Amino acid sequence: MGARLQGKVALVTGAGGGIGRSIAQRLAAEGAALVLLDLHDDAMGELAEALRRGGTPVSTHCADVADAQQVRAAVEAARAALGPVDCLVNNAGLTAVIAPLERMGDEDWARELAVNLTGPFHLIRAVLPDMVARRWGRIVNISSAAARGGLFRQAGYSASKSGLLGLTRNVTLEYAAQGITCNAILPGLIATPTVEKLPPPVFDYAMSTTPARRPGRTEEVAALVAFLCSDEAAYLNGAEIDIDGGSRLCPAVLGSTREVAERLALAQGQHRTA
Repeated sequence: MGARLQGKVALVTGAGGGIGRSIAQRLAAEGAALVLLDLHDDAMGELAEALRRGGTPVSTHCADVADAQQVRAAVEAARAALGPVDCLVNNAGLTAVIAPLERMGDEDWARELAVNLTGPFHLIRAVLPDMVARRWGRIVNISSAAARGGLFRQAGYSASKSGLLGLTRNVTLEYAAQGITCNAILPGLIATPTVEKLPPPVFDYAMSTTPARRPGRTEEVAALVAFLCSDEAAYLNGAEIDIDGGSRLCPAVLGSTREVAERLALAQGQHRTA
């Protein structure tokens, strides 16, 4: 693996989670110094120590991305520790409630939008001045396949991740001429600890509608993030990149009774694959 990000400072939110952890590890392997931001310090401690043992400069910060003041303080502290942020990865996300829309409470709705949409806005706004001054910056927003197709009984999550695509487009329109790229990644089902705890019938059904017939790996998302943060991706801007094993495609089968039977069997859990 090369050192495409040598000399760069990368900030990863939600760094203690499955995808965030893999992103941090990959960016460190590419040579970046790491700013890890998460709501809970214990989620970052082990990761930070492992990265430091490998020779990566690391600065950790506890902050709620939904709180503008906490975000500003964290970015300022990170700047003092490692220097201005060159690459921002807005990975922190939340699903506050899974329920029919009519039963979604005001606080739950507000919290999901605050973390999943307003949070990235806070981070982008905080790092942009330094990026503009240096005429170089990389912003990667982790959205979701739900941003395009919706997600059953997860209206807040779907709406907030869709809004993140609009934010991505506007950053590109306003700042591309100043050497800054802003792209969105739309993961499908990724094998995080949360996904691994899904009830088998739910997992099997998701796999039956995914052409790849497996969940994605966090390392695969991290590899895409690393590319988008590199100089090689300088002309890729305002893009919405699916990483979903083809699950965004129409899953209907009208020309093969055998394939229909195999999918029904998979959905019923008769031959679960991972």
